[in-house]
Amino acid sequence: MKRRIAGVDRRWFERVASARLPGAEQVLPPLSRSANHGRLWLGTAAALAVVGGPAAKRAARRGVGALALASVTTNAVAKYAVRRRRPVLTTVPAMRRLSKAPWTSSFPSGHAASAAAFAVGVALEAPRYGALLAPVAAAVAFSRVYVGVHYPGDVLAGCVLGAAAAAVTCYWWPPHPQPAQFRRTRVKAPALPEGEGLVVVLNSGSGRGVPGRLPPGEHLELLLPKAEILSCGPGDDLDAVLDEAVARATGAGGVLGVCGGDGTVNATARRAAAAGLALAVFPGGTLNHFALDVGTPTFEDTAHAVARGEAVRVDLARVRDGEGRDIAGFVNTFSIGIYPELVSRREKLEGRIGKWPAAAVSFVEVLRTAAPLRIRLDGHDRVLWLLFAGNGQYVPDGLALTHRPRLDDGLLDIRTVDAEAPLARSRVALSALGGALRRSRVFRSERVEELRLSGLENVTGLAYDGETAPTPDALVLDKLRSALTVYSPAAQLDEIAQRARTLTLAANRQPRRGPVA
Repeated sequence: MKRRIAGVDRRWFERVASARLPGAEQVLPPLSRSANHGRLWLGTAAALAVVGGPAAKRAARRGVGALALASVTTNAVAKYAVRRRRPVLTTVPAMRRLSKAPWTSSFPSGHAASAAAFAVGVALEAPRYGALLAPVAAAVAFSRVYVGVHYPGDVLAGCVLGAAAAAVTCYWWPPHPQPAQFRRTRVKAPALPEGEGLVVVLNSGSGRGVPGRLPPGEHLELLLPKAEILSCGPGDDLDAVLDEAVARATGAGGVLGVCGGDGTVNATARRAAAAGLALAVFPGGTLNHFALDVGTPTFEDTAHAVARGEAVRVDLARVRDGEGRDIAGFVNTFSIGIYPELVSRREKLEGRIGKWPAAAVSFVEVLRTAAPLRIRLDGHDRVLWLLFAGNGQYVPDGLALTHRPRLDDGLLDIRTVDAEAPLARSRVALSALGGALRRSRVFRSERVEELRLSGLENVTGLAYDGETAPTPDALVLDKLRSALTVYSPAAQLDEIAQRARTLTLAANRQPRRGPVA
């Protein structure tokens, strides 16, 4: 059987070697060389990260991660496990041959593995970008047979190995969900063509705008030229700017906008809910968690929804003291314990190694020096490393949160890590590093409508949406159901087309009307 397969492999190699494909000699050998050491794919990833939107950046990170895993598996394991000689080049025309023939094992093809890993990794995050890369990856894989350095079986094995490497990355780093996985409650909001009646608070220190470093204010003006923009600089009072924006929006079109990080979005959302204003969120922060979950990862998404009046319902979580006085509200997360420090360290690493690995490494580092909390939850004494509360259920369980399928479920997502169990710190660290924290007995996850915390005398502070506040002796967490109407496009937009349209507008833009307010 083995000899029969080898014979078929050689016959197919000879067919490709003797084939005369118009123009292939000018294209395939240079393409094959360009993929040496992953240069073609690393360059593509860099281009996606620089000129692409959020989906392109996520795709570039996963593609590079899958490429690295496939390269290590192929070159350090598979080639040494299966030592196969390279094909004899007598049937390959001299003009096709590479100037420097590879000396390593022929099986499997490292180039094919890298091509498949990168293309599949990109497709897992952004299918449209993956579809664009698939023909290039296939051409690189085929070129290895065409130039005579691999048998077809080597290439097929490499493609399988590369695709498997891309799939394995999903275990530690779940892909961003596709639109069909979200269950947003659609509602109507004021339709504002060109943004007339929209008042946007712009945190001038946030965001980068479109490629070419176009400032966020000019980016907004390109997409919604009739919107009013109030800029808040480093020396300005954000609360005063927000109050002015609410007053103007109430007297105009009834729509309040914000461009900034999650802390700025939080403050704006609370005012919009209190004033009964629809909210337009332009992702101007570093990670833009709320904008991603609401369905507006780019300025173009928000502008499209504002122009058409497409929106969703969103709950607003609130934090009150033991006497019922409001302390804070949050659109994303609330935490006490080590979670704020964990998030800070994770965010520094996740762009390089992915969200889940960064969360695991950061969690272990923070646990080494942390002290457990002794508090009371709903009347039960607990000793915890951390307590996390999400505004709505996050997926998946664990600490590497990716998304919320629904934003108006009326529930708080409570996650705790127990510090009382035997060897709790070691068990938590091992579970985190192994990607199995959500199955650990020291990790608990539940959904509740309300949570009461007491015995907080030794808790130094609380964190919510990137902001911090002193902790009273007792707290109550609950939800204001469907308190917010937030703009969100009803259907997923083509990121490539939207990006191209914005670049065209930027190239043809007229001088600005004047300074932003």
